[in-house]
Amino acid sequence: MSAGGSDAAHGGGPRVSGPNVGNRVDVVLGAQWGDEGKGKVVDLLAQDADMVCRCQGGNNAGHTVVVDSVEYDFHLLPSGIINPSVTAFIGNGVVIHLPGLFEEAEKNEKKGKGLEGWEKRLVISDRAHIVFDFHQAVDGVQEQQRQQQAGKNLGTTKKGIGPVYSAKAARSGLRICDLLSDFEEFSERYKVLAQQYKSMYPTLEIDIDGELEKLKAYVDRIKPMVQDGVYYMYEALHGRPKKILVEGANAALLDIDFGTYPFVTSSNCTVGGVCTGLGMPPQNVGEVYGVVKAYTTRVGIGAFPSEQDNEIGDLLQTRGKEVGVTTGRKRRCGWLDLVLVKYAHMINGFTALALTKLDILDVFEEIKVGVAYKVDEELVPYFPANQEVLHKVEVQYETLPGWKSDTSTARTFEELPENAQKYVRFIEDQLGVPVKWIGVGKSRESMIQLF
Repeated sequence: MSAGGSDAAHGGGPRVSGPNVGNRVDVVLGAQWGDEGKGKVVDLLAQDADMVCRCQGGNNAGHTVVVDSVEYDFHLLPSGIINPSVTAFIGNGVVIHLPGLFEEAEKNEKKGKGLEGWEKRLVISDRAHIVFDFHQAVDGVQEQQRQQQAGKNLGTTKKGIGPVYSAKAARSGLRICDLLSDFEEFSERYKVLAQQYKSMYPTLEIDIDGELEKLKAYVDRIKPMVQDGVYYMYEALHGRPKKILVEGANAALLDIDFGTYPFVTSSNCTVGGVCTGLGMPPQNVGEVYGVVKAYTTRVGIGAFPSEQDNEIGDLLQTRGKEVGVTTGRKRRCGWLDLVLVKYAHMINGFTALALTKLDILDVFEEIKVGVAYKVDEELVPYFPANQEVLHKVEVQYETLPGWKSDTSTARTFEELPENAQKYVRFIEDQLGVPVKWIGVGKSRESMIQLF
């Protein structure tokens, strides 16, 4: 028998081939603590894409896209769905709150023509786990307990993401395939899970019958969208030539393994999560684009070495309108930290960068960039894993001259002020990665492409 096996062995499904790699997927990932502007980069690339995928996270993510002066907010839907010729795929690594999914779609549908026919263009993996209302309630209770017991919480979005991934790891979660298979069996398993949570959190109120009724109402609506995700992805990779784009949620420093633990999200939002979250092999990963904000921001608590808790931070926050799309919380702001971005590059292997919100720096006389860390007067040649060490870090800065002029109307690299060009080239030289796009405003047209 050949290495690919027999047709019978694959049950009539797609025959797995050997050397034919198939289509590559391009990946867009956040290189800091999120909120870098990934949605805008995806929107730009989705203009000539055939398929846009989400591989991890849930509606704790927030991507904003502005098209024809209309601002769309996406949390669960891949933001590339705004292109009417794109098929959007939500992979098995994503956790889905069904009411949130439909509310989001309907809210954005009312804003303009961007989401016309979205239900026919959305595909959902049958292996994706479901976020229930009680998961969201548990998330809130856990945050309260952390505050009471330790005096600080994790700053979660209270969207139930952590509890669902915990249930997934504990093998007690429920998936889309369970909802669509046998509703009686699904209901029994749902009740068992609900009782487990009630026993852990006695104050938790769960309307079991009410939520099951709501879930049953989604069955017929969601059924046409659901497919076996592995087969669907394989056929997309090995069928006709396609441009496939993967939209990462959250960012490298929020990754459950590589982020500033424990102040992280509950999924792998680095490049490895693309393969496990979509059911595809690493050989199909093509370009990996890192999105870097021209300064650094963070929501919630946790170490932030380059934070400017002063007038500079306030000015960045005000000019950048740094308020979370999902949480509505003000973001902490600081200078660009290239130690952090280099670390993200080590993990993800960025092939090019998108540098966003350069225009926010237009008013500064001089601009600092973090290029190294010291702890106890000694240089640290890596990004520390331990939060306590990270809090003690002294950032070594390079100071660059500002440009003190408006960049928002620039549409080519040459139209940028000389010092703005030097800022971009400095970042490229420090990281050894080319900058392919520069963002100087909110709209699609304000992305300068260099090559």
